[in-house]
Amino acid sequence: MKHYLYNSLANNGIKPEVPEGTELVDAVGINYPEFLSQLPPEDEVVLVGGDGTINYFVNAIDGMELKNNIYILGCGTGNDFLTDINRQPGEEVLLNPYLSDLPTVYVNDLERKFINNMGFGIDGYCCEVADQIKEKDPQKEINYSGIAIKGLLFHFKPCRAIVRVDGVKHTFENVWIAPTMKGKYYGGGMDMAPEQDRFSKQLTVVVYHTKSKFKALTAFPSIFKGEHIKKKKIVDVFTGSEIHVRFERPCAAQIDGETVLNVREYRVVQPQ
Repeated sequence: MKHYLYNSLANNGIKPEVPEGTELVDAVGINYPEFLSQLPPEDEVVLVGGDGTINYFVNAIDGMELKNNIYILGCGTGNDFLTDINRQPGEEVLLNPYLSDLPTVYVNDLERKFINNMGFGIDGYCCEVADQIKEKDPQKEINYSGIAIKGLLFHFKPCRAIVRVDGVKHTFENVWIAPTMKGKYYGGGMDMAPEQDRFSKQLTVVVYHTKSKFKALTAFPSIFKGEHIKKKKIVDVFTGSEIHVRFERPCAAQIDGETVLNVREYRVVQPQ
């Protein structure tokens, strides 16, 4: 049997349509290890959602050996994972090949796996503001690009950052973002790390830094096409298996789109 797991708290609680002869399961509050352990090996599971759904799943089953085929049926807002592997929302995509050797991020008191990225700086700020908007109006459509532009112009202040890549220290002034990428995309289609291979044993950290708000703003759209990495004066790109980023002041961060507040530093380790 095929089991479709959906979030009844999302999408106004609308149940997805599933093929006849399959099971529709509300995943809210579900214990994934317990649920999966009760399934026969021939059963298949389809996660209905986006990047956040995958992130929650991989952390819920961390350390568990999967005996079932797990699929993602993309219907989220970002779907950066699907973009990275050249698939489209609405397709059922087998997840199992992508769930091993995921990086672990250590931030504040959290230890989490991620499927796409760990972000720090104005991307975390965007997620923080989006959470505040959703809290006031859960049905309101979020314009992340608009939030980012307003942040660049008025609200977010860049700061000094120390970035260590496999132990090698790099210091930057006026850093706006410093994400560590497992895949190429984040933020709903931004090609932040165009040369990153998610099957590689290496991660990519991208440091976007400039004192000029004008340069930060005018270069920002180039991220969507991956052309920002050509701007060598304001963008530095490093690869390594262990990344440590420290800001001089606390900022919001995000893990696959999930906001983490009051972060001063994070460390990511990619299994070898």
